[in-house]
Amino acid sequence: MDGWLKNIEAMDWSSIAIAVGIKLAAALVILLIGLRVAKWVAGLAERGLTRASVEPTAVLFLRKVAYVMLLVVLLLAVLQVVGVPMTSMIAVLGAAGLAIGLALKDSLSNIASGVMLVTLKPFRVGDIVRIGGESGCVESVSIFQTSLRGADNQSIVLPNSLITTASIINLTSGTTRRIELVIGIGYKDDIDAARAAALQVMHADPRVLAEPAPDVLVYALAESAVSLGIRCYVRNADFFATKCALNEQLKKAFDDAGISLPLPQRDVHIYHYDAPTEAIAAGSEQALADRRPTGS
Repeated sequence: MDGWLKNIEAMDWSSIAIAVGIKLAAALVILLIGLRVAKWVAGLAERGLTRASVEPTAVLFLRKVAYVMLLVVLLLAVLQVVGVPMTSMIAVLGAAGLAIGLALKDSLSNIASGVMLVTLKPFRVGDIVRIGGESGCVESVSIFQTSLRGADNQSIVLPNSLITTASIINLTSGTTRRIELVIGIGYKDDIDAARAAALQVMHADPRVLAEPAPDVLVYALAESAVSLGIRCYVRNADFFATKCALNEQLKKAFDDAGISLPLPQRDVHIYHYDAPTEAIAAGSEQALADRRPTGS
């Protein structure tokens, strides 16, 4: 015990403190410089990929992946400067990686899904998409999630694993989009007159494309109305405004042509049945019998 205390007292604590301080200061300097270098290299990679005409979605994703990898290398370098042995660190990282992988399997699934999205390219930044019931403009595709901007300017964040397992509808994969309105008219109304009025409305709107030509079809003979499919093509940017305008103009045109837009209705038939007098009397006697008390 005394020898152990003597050894502690004999140690040059000032030299040890200076050595540790130098290592910590060097590690801090390397960390600060490394962060700047990592950002610079990631930006350089982004500019290089952009000059190579790589798709913007892939550029953003690869930039973030490169930055994360550089941070991992920087962390290992800082630990080595501090004095942590690399062999022990690699063993610890291997065991920790296995545990973290099991605990964060959903996050790893998001990373794998992000790689699939960048590779397969079902959509790009700026596309209007509908994914899992959510619609919006694609703003970014990151390692774990994809951000959309909704029609009412709300931010929609979807995990990448959800996107790859759901149906993806890209509404801007082409330059045009079809407007399809299903409007019911009364059974007593003239179908040809309704078709002529609808075609006149569509031809009068300059945003409706001449090719493919607008058309009006009878979709179904429904319970309360004859369902007409009124269809035309417009440019992607004109879709919503043109659809709303056509709804309004079709209502006015049908009113001017005397064509009704019936509401759902149901016919109810009531039959009055007169029972024979004998049956009514028999029923009254049976009811009185049921009410009499039973004696022993």
